[in-house]
Amino acid sequence: MRVLLIGANGYLGRFVADRLLADPAVQLTALGRGDDADVRFDLASGSPGALTRFLDAVHPGVVINCAGATRGGARELTRHNTVAVATVCEALRRSGCGARLVQIGCGAEYGPSQPGSSTAEDAVPRPGGPYGVSKLAATELVLGSGLDAVVLRVFSPAGPGTPAGSPLGRLAEAMRRAMQSGDGELKLTGLGAQRDFVDVRDVARAVHAASLSAAQGVINIGSGRAVRLRDAAAVLARVAGYGGALHELDGPPGPLRATVGHPRGDSDHTAHGAHTGHTGHNAAPVAYPDGCGSWQQADVRTARDRLGWRPRISLEESLGDIWMEAACRI
Repeated sequence: MRVLLIGANGYLGRFVADRLLADPAVQLTALGRGDDADVRFDLASGSPGALTRFLDAVHPGVVINCAGATRGGARELTRHNTVAVATVCEALRRSGCGARLVQIGCGAEYGPSQPGSSTAEDAVPRPGGPYGVSKLAATELVLGSGLDAVVLRVFSPAGPGTPAGSPLGRLAEAMRRAMQSGDGELKLTGLGAQRDFVDVRDVARAVHAASLSAAQGVINIGSGRAVRLRDAAAVLARVAGYGGALHELDGPPGPLRATVGHPRGDSDHTAHGAHTGHTGHNAAPVAYPDGCGSWQQADVRTARDRLGWRPRISLEESLGDIWMEAACRI
């Protein structure tokens, strides 16, 4: 099976590539903007015609799109998450390859959910920010393309390679700095949000399964369990062997922030316009700009029924891998 993987060097794409390369039945070609891609092509600026010519030459049976942007202004997010997908869809429509499309969507397309609920694929999407809007627009393009296509809505990926800008990545970095400098406190605010974390290796398994299946439409990929960020922080501290105190600071709901300091912290510190009170030094603000409010939890029954997929890797294992990478920087 010839597979064209777009975005093989991204956070999710790297693990998808590893999973596909482990399948002897797959012949993989990587397309991307970097020099290490098999074929260099920028979806945000390249023409559908150029991509069509490449598809006709390679003739893949499956195209997997892991490319996209998670941060930036509305214009940049639209270019990389929506315009790029429009290019892929148009190129596939023009091509004679007849390839199946596996598009990576995200849980942010749904927006905030009712606390305690599980979001199923038939929920009405109401994204709460430009990232979710750009990804939802891409999903609608795929669903309306007439192609043999499936969109995997991945909730909150975690595990090795977790970006430093994510809440778990910044928590690990804050903990690393606290341990390196001997600070006895890690003060946190914004830990009330609950998210459905799913390991990136489980996501790669889902992508592999989707590429082999006949499933179409939208399929949620998550753990099926919301975890409060304060609980994830406590698990990370245990995994890291951090012996200091974790203090949650009172404050209004907002982005996750972490501050480390000596127990007798003697100064106030603010960052990103949010005052954290008496926090000490070495502030490490941790943003979660997904527009998903205080709660998200995926209903993953469709993935089980249509892909034969279930998550296997626990959050504790994912956090352990996040910490191992952070610890290497000590």
